[in-house]
Amino acid sequence: MKAGGKSRVVLVTCGNMKEARRIARQVVARRLAACVNVMKSPVESYYTWNDKLETAREHLLLIKTTAQRIPELEREVRRLHSYEVPEFISLRLDSGSAAYLTWLADAANVD
Repeated sequence: MKAGGKSRVVLVTCGNMKEARRIARQVVARRLAACVNVMKSPVESYYTWNDKLETAREHLLLIKTTAQRIPELEREVRRLHSYEVPEFISLRLDSGSAAYLTWLADAANVD
């Protein structure tokens, strides 16, 4: 087990699978993320928008990246996303497999 202080998991929800896959491919291709998991089963979201309770079926992205990549990753997600205010939540990893965290850092390496 290795400390993962520079590693991040970012949560992003998308309104449809096509958008989720497009964002996943683009951020990995641009090395803004090492890996993106696209949840094929929709999640049921409840939220307030314009003072009204809303519900939606959305697809969740779990994006693995590094702290250094967060600002550029957020810009790219906002550029590609159809929502006016897309979800973008970055969670710090406390620890993880040493081999995986090393791979993650290398795969999302800033050139």
